[in-house]
Amino acid sequence: MSGGELQRVVVRASEAALQEAAHQLAARFGLECEGSDAPPFVLQLTPERLQLVELAAGAPGPVFVDFLAGAVAHRLHFGGGRGQTIARAVGLKGGNTPSVVDATAGLGRDAFVLASLGCRVTMVERSAVVAALLADGLQRTIADREIGGWVGERLRLVHADAVAWMDALVQEAFPDVVYLDPMFPHRQKSALVKKEMRLFQKLLGFDEEEGTLLTAALRIAGKRVVVKRPDYAPPLAGRAATMQIEGKKHRFDVYVKAAL
Repeated sequence: MSGGELQRVVVRASEAALQEAAHQLAARFGLECEGSDAPPFVLQLTPERLQLVELAAGAPGPVFVDFLAGAVAHRLHFGGGRGQTIARAVGLKGGNTPSVVDATAGLGRDAFVLASLGCRVTMVERSAVVAALLADGLQRTIADREIGGWVGERLRLVHADAVAWMDALVQEAFPDVVYLDPMFPHRQKSALVKKEMRLFQKLLGFDEEEGTLLTAALRIAGKRVVVKRPDYAPPLAGRAATMQIEGKKHRFDVYVKAAL
């Protein structure tokens, strides 16, 4: 399965006029297009957006990237600016605005928040399906008159295996900070897991190379590595952090290499 997916995913257009664009999208990300059967997941191209749909009975609604509305937009305007825990963890203080590599980009929400606070962020995503969703959301956001300018300047997407990409990075391109948010199994008794995470857990599983990921991040980070963890989760790869910054339901483990 391309991009590390555990389940089969097929790209489909919602209408005939979009079929050529769907084929181009599938070719770009190495995905299967169309197909007459019913796969577990469909990456559906509509006139409005690209969305991931699970076809099983009782499945949650579609998942897509949207930086212009909903919780992400609310967080942009009312999230607390540089006083947010993620901003403190990354080291946004005073006039300091570090460069960041988000090596587990997912739906890009944290990367977008950091970019909105002035950071130049490179999102690295190995899943072809998730990278396609990110590319679509990023393209729509860059086209927005209000925020598209700074988004285009500060956010970029790389579709690659994060460890291999970091290992190949030349020293001149090393970021100040590497940000990691690898998927972690949720407690069965916890509140209902967001539909995005439920779908992604079925599609992608969990990262079994946490130690390799952290080692690669520590090699290239000029100042620090920041790992987002559920409040009940152990440190990534069992490696104790330099310091921790607590949030409401999660914490940030910070591995300090040099002063910001």
